[in-house]
Amino acid sequence: MSSTAVRPTSRPLNFWLCLGVPAIAAITLMLLELTSLDMDLAKLFYDPVAGAFIGRHSYFLEDILHDRAKQVVIAFSVFSILGFVGSFFIERLKPFKREMGCLVLSLALATSFVTPLKAATAVQCPWSLEQFGGHETYSELLSPRPHTDKPGRCWPGGHAATGFTLFALFFVLRDRRPRLARYAFIFAFTLGSVFSIGRMMQGAHFFSHNVWTAIFCWLFCLGAYYYILYRPASKTEQANEAKPVSA
Repeated sequence: MSSTAVRPTSRPLNFWLCLGVPAIAAITLMLLELTSLDMDLAKLFYDPVAGAFIGRHSYFLEDILHDRAKQVVIAFSVFSILGFVGSFFIERLKPFKREMGCLVLSLALATSFVTPLKAATAVQCPWSLEQFGGHETYSELLSPRPHTDKPGRCWPGGHAATGFTLFALFFVLRDRRPRLARYAFIFAFTLGSVFSIGRMMQGAHFFSHNVWTAIFCWLFCLGAYYYILYRPASKTEQANEAKPVSA
């Protein structure tokens, strides 16, 4: 049997780091609700003379960075599903069945939470607000929503999730290809950040919307990894690793 068929022992998982950083980020976001940071950042992308956000009608931001980029990630998800199904029948893929399953589950969880939360929270988009030429009234995340005939659908950031969902690649590669996993993390974080900034330039989301999305995506991917792939070394394996190697 090839070495790739053996499920690798996981490197120790630093839960203080994996859960602590998202927790601190979430607390910070809650405190930022007491400030005008979201509004101030949104104003940087708003042109009061034109009465619109600078990226509102950008072909690149809407057609390329939003629509086409989303289609690429959807295509990746479809291929992941096909790979998982194939891992039940194709010999070369069978050793990676758990990894493929973890990837598919992570991608599903890290994108499917967005729409229900948008409907439940009814947060308005910046472009809909009175401050930016719209007709809706701004309200903080945890504040009651002003009455309106058009409830918002802007928290958390959906397009940001398209990028941050690829945190799944980091966890899937973590035990077999640690270096490649780090590159995957950088790629997912960068892609999610670029998508986030693009939508902020269009007036679709506030800064905090996208950071919340990153937190949720990270936690979903972490959870899927922990329950499906994470296999810490047993006491026997730890003891064997601690034994000195004879000359």
